[in-house]
Amino acid sequence: MAESDLLNVEQRRELIIEAIREKKGHQIVTIDLSQVENSICDCFIICHGDSNTQVGAITDSIERTLKEETGTRAHHVEGLQNSQWVLMDFFDILVHVFQEEYRSFYRLEELWADGKVTRVVES
Repeated sequence: MAESDLLNVEQRRELIIEAIREKKGHQIVTIDLSQVENSICDCFIICHGDSNTQVGAITDSIERTLKEETGTRAHHVEGLQNSQWVLMDFFDILVHVFQEEYRSFYRLEELWADGKVTRVVES
């Protein structure tokens, strides 16, 4: 992967985090998987909202921000029907927006603990 691609991933990661913060998403975590063999992407971003409405708002904020700032859209979005767990696939970044009870149940941070886990300080 070229250095410019790494910068692009980092820049988009920061934009996604800001979009989550804009809608008051909770406990934002990034997991760097770029050094994990056979990983499905370079980075996971995980957060949760308090309701299906907030999960939908966070998802919309991420979509809008990336489209406006980078001209990119998610390749695939899953889970919007009930907004309990929405997965946004940006190829090299996967974003997981949960309702808290589903995040606690699936515990993705533990499943992907081989990566470098970073907890983002809430502002």
